[in-house]
Amino acid sequence: MDLKDIQNLIKFVAKSGASEVKLETDDVKITIKTGGDDKAETTTYVQQIPVGAPVAQAPVVPQPVAAVTPETAAPVADPDSKYITIKSPIIGTLYRKPSPDKPLFVEVGQTISEGDVLCIIEAMKLFNEIESEVSGKIVKILVDDASPVEFDQPLFLVDPS
Repeated sequence: MDLKDIQNLIKFVAKSGASEVKLETDDVKITIKTGGDDKAETTTYVQQIPVGAPVAQAPVVPQPVAAVTPETAAPVADPDSKYITIKSPIIGTLYRKPSPDKPLFVEVGQTISEGDVLCIIEAMKLFNEIESEVSGKIVKILVDDASPVEFDQPLFLVDPS
């Protein structure tokens, strides 16, 4: 595997939305980790596996770790803590409209009730309607239309009051 193949693999993984990919061949071991949640960070580890005789390693003895307590850190209240997060129940591609020429299912500021369709997630050529399990007002939409989503990824913030 040459450098060009590794660069193409990194670009593919970054576009796919996967959080971690491991690839191991006879002579190369690659781990690609991408940061989610609007981070444009990709970490790649390339390890050349030696072809020679195996080398005996000394046993690793775990060292005790002293507990570190931050003295100046005060608890910070999360401004989104009063909202309910609606998460993706499956992996797939999220669509905010039933079809390209139709209006969006929900928009920020819209009041929803339990059972309302919020979006569609396409998984293996099946289109799954994602319904709301809560009533309230849409405060924030956390994903773009036609973007890949992971299992348990936050999709919407809802104010239940």
